[in-house]
Amino acid sequence: MSGTELTVLLRRWTAGDEEAGQRMLDALYAELRSQARRALHNERANHTLQPTALVNEAYMRLVEVDRIEWQDRRHFLRAAAKTMRRVLVDHARRRGRVKRGDGQAVLPLDEGEKVQVAVDENLERLDDALKKLAEMDPKKAELVELRYFGGFTAEETAELMGISRATVIRQWRLTRVWLRDWME
Repeated sequence: MSGTELTVLLRRWTAGDEEAGQRMLDALYAELRSQARRALHNERANHTLQPTALVNEAYMRLVEVDRIEWQDRRHFLRAAAKTMRRVLVDHARRRGRVKRGDGQAVLPLDEGEKVQVAVDENLERLDDALKKLAEMDPKKAELVELRYFGGFTAEETAELMGISRATVIRQWRLTRVWLRDWME
């Protein structure tokens, strides 16, 4: 489906046409699933979310937002990357609460089995760093969302952001250094 046809569907969906929303999702589903697979590639190996679940959760969150004026395919995919980030961070935080007992009574060690819950605390720290970066330079924060959470290549990121591939590569290098320093 062409970008123009997708834009028309997105705008019809915004206006309340549910059939257009379904057709748009059908057209972009493979791309969203690929995006989710690449985002999960950066996560721990035994992650409990699968690409399909990540796409579904992100889509449900996007649907819940009232009256987004979708501009085009790029706008939607950028929003999907940001939403997938939120899903992954929320998932990590929930698992962190479970790891710390989630308000449950403390049991003596000799009762029951020990349960190991792997939590990617770096994901939460990265989220905090991205919030700080977004205050200073929203475009660089978006670049990280697209590359890290969206799993987009430099070429795809350049297209989605409307900048050159060379600019993406240069900003990606600089931003990764800044993030590493901030997180340390």
